[in-house]
Amino acid sequence: MEHLLILFFATFSAAFMATVPPGLLNMNAAKASVEKGKLSGVVFSLGVALMVLIQAYIAVNISRFLYNNPIVIDYLLKAAIFVFAFFAIYFFVSAKREKEKLNQLKEPDVKKRNSFFRGTLLAGLNFLTIPYYSSLNAMWKQAGWIKFEATDIAIFVLAASLGTFAALYLYVFYFNKLEMKTKTFSKNSNYIISGLMLVLLMITLIRIFYK
Repeated sequence: MEHLLILFFATFSAAFMATVPPGLLNMNAAKASVEKGKLSGVVFSLGVALMVLIQAYIAVNISRFLYNNPIVIDYLLKAAIFVFAFFAIYFFVSAKREKEKLNQLKEPDVKKRNSFFRGTLLAGLNFLTIPYYSSLNAMWKQAGWIKFEATDIAIFVLAASLGTFAALYLYVFYFNKLEMKTKTFSKNSNYIISGLMLVLLMITLIRIFYK
C-alpha cells in the first residue's frame, strides 16, 4: 500500500511539473476560460486529461512489453537517458527564450469545435507525452514503486491524468493573476522542470552503472 502512495504522488508531481510551464495546452486552457468562460476551460482541461490518461496507459504497456523481454531492459534505461536529457535541454532552452516562446503560443482559433474535443486533439498532437511517461515508468519500476499489476497501472495513469488536469486548472481559474507575472513564472518553472529532468537523468545513469 505504501508503494502505491509513493507512486501516486511521484507521478502526480511529475505530470504537474511537466504541464506547469506555459505551453500550447495550458495557454489554450486559459484562452478558453477567458473567451468562453471558466466552464469551457475546465471542459477543455478534461479533454486533455483524458488523452493523457490514454497516453500514459500506452506508455505503461510499452514499458511492460520491454520488461517482459529482459534483453531490451538495458536499452529502455538507455533510452530514458536520452529522453530525460532531451527534456532537460528543451526546458532550459525554453527558459532562456521564454519571450520568443510566449509570443509563439498563439494557437489558431477553432471557435466552432467543442472544447472537450479540442483538448483531446491538441493533447494527442503532443507526441512527447508517451516517451516521457514510458521513461518515468521505467524509473519507477527500477525504484520499486510500480508493479505491472492492474492496481499499480491504474494509479499511474490516474495520477498522470490528475496531475495534468491540476496544472491546467490553475491556468483556467488563476490566469488573470498569473498574467502579469508570466515572464518570471515561465522562466522559473522551466528552470525547475529542467533541473528535475537532470535529477532523473543522474538517477538513471547511477542505476545503469550500479547494475
